[in-house]
Amino acid sequence: MKVVALVSGGKDSCYAMIKCIQYGHEIVALANLMPADDSVDELDSYMYQTVGHQIIVSYAECMGLPLFRRRIQGSTRHQKLSYRTTPGDEVEDMFILLSEVKRQIPSVAAVSSGAIASDYQRLRVECICSRLGLVSLAYLWKQDQSLLIQEMIENGILAITVKVAALGLDPAKHLGKEIASLHSYLHKLKELYGINVCGEGGEYETLTLDCPLFTNARIVLDEFQIVLHSSDSIAPVGVLHPLAFHVERKNAHSLQGNDKAEDICLGNIGSVFEVQGDCSQTCDVKSQSVVEVTDLCEIAENKLHISKTQKGDTFSISCWLQDSNKQSSGLQEELTAILRKIETRLGAYGFGWENVLYIHLYIADMKEFATANEIYVRFIKQEKCSFGVPSRSTVELPLLQAGLGSAYVEVLVANDHTKRVLHVQSISSWAPSCIGPYSQATLHKNILHMAGQLGLDPPTMTLCEGGVAAELEKALENSEAVARCFNCSISTSTIIFVIYCSTRTPPSERLQIQDTLDAFRKQIKLSHFKKESTSEALNPIFLYVLVPGLPKGAFVEIKPILFAPEDIEATNETTQDLSCTRTPRSWGFQQANWHAHCIKKCVVGGELCAVILSITSELAMKICSDSLVAEQSKGDHRNFFTEGQMREVSRFCIYLLDKVIMENGFSWDDTMYLRLYFPTNLPVPLESLSLMFTNAFAELASMDQTFKTGHEPIFNLVPVVGAGSCATIDDIITCEILARKLRV
Repeated sequence: MKVVALVSGGKDSCYAMIKCIQYGHEIVALANLMPADDSVDELDSYMYQTVGHQIIVSYAECMGLPLFRRRIQGSTRHQKLSYRTTPGDEVEDMFILLSEVKRQIPSVAAVSSGAIASDYQRLRVECICSRLGLVSLAYLWKQDQSLLIQEMIENGILAITVKVAALGLDPAKHLGKEIASLHSYLHKLKELYGINVCGEGGEYETLTLDCPLFTNARIVLDEFQIVLHSSDSIAPVGVLHPLAFHVERKNAHSLQGNDKAEDICLGNIGSVFEVQGDCSQTCDVKSQSVVEVTDLCEIAENKLHISKTQKGDTFSISCWLQDSNKQSSGLQEELTAILRKIETRLGAYGFGWENVLYIHLYIADMKEFATANEIYVRFIKQEKCSFGVPSRSTVELPLLQAGLGSAYVEVLVANDHTKRVLHVQSISSWAPSCIGPYSQATLHKNILHMAGQLGLDPPTMTLCEGGVAAELEKALENSEAVARCFNCSISTSTIIFVIYCSTRTPPSERLQIQDTLDAFRKQIKLSHFKKESTSEALNPIFLYVLVPGLPKGAFVEIKPILFAPEDIEATNETTQDLSCTRTPRSWGFQQANWHAHCIKKCVVGGELCAVILSITSELAMKICSDSLVAEQSKGDHRNFFTEGQMREVSRFCIYLLDKVIMENGFSWDDTMYLRLYFPTNLPVPLESLSLMFTNAFAELASMDQTFKTGHEPIFNLVPVVGAGSCATIDDIITCEILARKLRV
């Protein structure tokens, strides 16, 4: 991509440009924001470094690139973490500046910035990029600062300190010093006082005088004076004010090649443009308000089906289009109708998309992924989600084979606004970006719902090479990076691992997935325990789902759900006892030892209960042993089950789930979601299967007066190629349930 680089003069923005070039991008312009008054060194700004701004003008000549500059007119008006367009805010100056760059250089597709740890700055750059249709590149984001500063020095960045404001840094001693000479001292201060060695906490600021990007010339600082802003005896604050400088020519040796952007006039190379405009009346060059969803061909209301769990504070709603003719009206029309139906239902409860924690987007053809996204963003927008956009996973399912149309959507909803969202849209080396209205993870009441993770190389956003195992390991690394942002680890905090496997994955390699998972978790766990004093770790359960396709043609996608308590002490509090006091019912099934082999569970402190119930054809034969003939004891038994036998299997599933839930102190009213996965080669129509489970719950209600059935099913039937609690993926029915109790 062609990139405009935001430059402050500091080491970070310069090294970010070097990383952009290393990852194959081309820097075609520079952009800088400076004080309105040239005599002012530093503004009271939350966004911009301005110390040393007098020298930035030389960057155009040093790099042979056009430099666009704007004087900052706005101030810090919008101080909340997530930024919204605010006339008169200093962020609008950046919008005007980059708008002009894009106008003069239409091929610009991305913006580079040197953000390392500041969410405040990153989110504002991402907001501007979103409004202008640009991609944010932040290759220093979340990188280890000790390694980062060493890399900068090794890559030839010659930067001096132009501001110091930290314990152990003396303006008289340390201003004007090269970072290379202060390197060891900064690490000493880190050990003594915990400073950020890259200065991310405002401990110091730098000015780059030379680096490999300066192909034409270097900057020489001839004269400067020290200006003391604060004479505090513990941490005095001082800045370096340049008095005289010049550029010193050197032999050209371009790090990024000799080609320049074809739409930059040669006369503009090395030119400086000052961008004017009033930031108090900014408006988007490219409107992001997508045209409201218009009615296409009306979908018959009786074809749209809804399921909903009964839990009051966190519940799931699913919507799908059922068509017994197995004909589709097309993804665009059907997904529009489904999302509109969910939106209407949310509104009926007094909720909106801002209450949604997680969205499962199932589509019938991954080739229509772009179309699905286009429809999706018409409903789920950042403007509608003031508390953060929901996390999401998207997979292809055999929907048409099951007679369900082209789309199927499940949303997890909370009746409060206490969720905390991680939404990084910048492309970086940290983890895959989420460019659009879906986030990497959402934390709500101690449960971390993580978006589906592919084996993407974060800096390039391309699938890693090496097959299933390589993709899985990279997906796990990406998941771990996200988990660390919430002070937890996938090795110690995961409740459920859902592993989506594409049918492109050879069966022999599916069996390697569990080994790869175990090896990676063990490695991370050992590393975690070396750093942490605690040895507690959850024992997660695994669910494997075989699907026709995944985004980007991936072999595998993982979706972890983690227990991530924000208040450690709160985990020791008592929980409200909602367990049922009734005696377990047998439903006519005789208790047997093999029943335990059907169940995998993870119970967290009486607060959470996750269960995977797997019914293989062999187990189904035991359930239906009275009605199956002996000669059907071999082969793929899914082809032999009658509706009567599947009715017994469905009753057994609810019987056993009910038993496990009750024995662990939970009730059906605690259920956040209940998914029932079934293979489409099961010779039982979806309508019949749905009726069987509906009747099983009705039977439960007749036994237990505390359990009430509603007009809508509380379960979600999900058609798949296959599913199971192990990598062989050979179940005829797989149940996934997550229940949570409220604290008192």
